[in-house]
Amino acid sequence: MNILITGGTGFIGSALCSRLLDAQHHLVVLSRHPEKLQSPVQGIASLSHLTDEMIFDAVINLAGEPIVEKRWSDRQKQRILRSRLDTTQALIEYFARIKSKPKVFISGSAIGYYGTGRTNAPIDETGDGDDSFSSQICRQWEAIALQAKPLGIRTCLLRTGIVLGNGGALSKMLGPFKLGAGGRMGQGTQWMSWIHINDLIGIILHCMEHDGFQGPVNGTSPHPVTNQQFTEALGKVLNRPTFFSMPGVVIKLLMGQMGEELLLNGKKILPKKIQEAGYTFMYENLEQALADVV
Repeated sequence: MNILITGGTGFIGSALCSRLLDAQHHLVVLSRHPEKLQSPVQGIASLSHLTDEMIFDAVINLAGEPIVEKRWSDRQKQRILRSRLDTTQALIEYFARIKSKPKVFISGSAIGYYGTGRTNAPIDETGDGDDSFSSQICRQWEAIALQAKPLGIRTCLLRTGIVLGNGGALSKMLGPFKLGAGGRMGQGTQWMSWIHINDLIGIILHCMEHDGFQGPVNGTSPHPVTNQQFTEALGKVLNRPTFFSMPGVVIKLLMGQMGEELLLNGKKILPKKIQEAGYTFMYENLEQALADVV
């Protein structure tokens, strides 16, 4: 297949590109630094560089400023928002002007869509959002992506959880945990809906290859855990103690709204839709997933 990818040089995008190349697909990656991409990947700096002769079977949109990298100042919030909305809008405009449109558009989102309210009730793809910043980002992002649907393009919205792999959130946790200074955040009762990166890529491929599949899909494991359970599992895999904890008040002080929404809150998200579509997870057990990664 001919596949166009945005965000192809990031943590998830790099792993996805590697898997797609192994399967002999042809990749074009939109990047701010296309010169860093190596053959057989074709890098472009702008969608305007694409000619009418370049016809894509699938477009995968993973672009976006990392959401946990920095404290959420007003300026950083705008960077996070615009990096997602502007790229997605540019793709919609590209779809509208080309004659031969892709068969499927897989656009990134996140389980932040479901908001920050505390609940132990399981949530599937029918769940609602709220007024939190993380929810508003995802809702606006998805609203733009869904404009591909009236153009006759099958559209999937990938609501990603905490991705476990060689990078991402886990890479930031490993340092303290390896030193024996890891521990729970706040009370540790908040849910962490995680997924192994191989399963996330598996879900993307499932969306790409199954013609009847569309709409929102949760990119999470069937077995979410609490922050306390995640802490204990990571300590066990690393054979390190997890006596320390970071009080919620300290997290709020150091990280502000970002820490409160993303670290001290979390919901029990289940991948109901992809399981009903026949996808079989490779990593359902957290310890197994962590052991594979670390």
